[in-house]
Amino acid sequence: MVSSITVESAVEDYEKTNWYVYLIETECGHLYTGSTTNPTRRFRQHRGELAGGAKFLKARKPRVYRAIFQIRTKSAALKLECRIKRLSRQQKLNVISSHLLDDMKLDCALDRVESTPHLS
Repeated sequence: MVSSITVESAVEDYEKTNWYVYLIETECGHLYTGSTTNPTRRFRQHRGELAGGAKFLKARKPRVYRAIFQIRTKSAALKLECRIKRLSRQQKLNVISSHLLDDMKLDCALDRVESTPHLS
């Protein structure tokens, strides 16, 4: 027997999805900020291995993840992404090294996300 999916259960599953805000360093040293539910897939998209990468990274090949922060909701992830994009390069580097943005402690997921290229 085929089970049906209710709108409520679909919303529950969606809300349980982890979101990630990431910073990628390109081969030329630029820092790119984005958000996703699947960092491994997203990096492959940015590298051109899968369809759907960002236009910014077409000409600037991504090299490594410098940071991946786990966020609970899409809304919070998009707000954090927007805040980080407004920072200067030095401020972004400070976020990468300290995992702090203003007084907010960010949950670094770089080592928990499997198969992601990153600096040791």
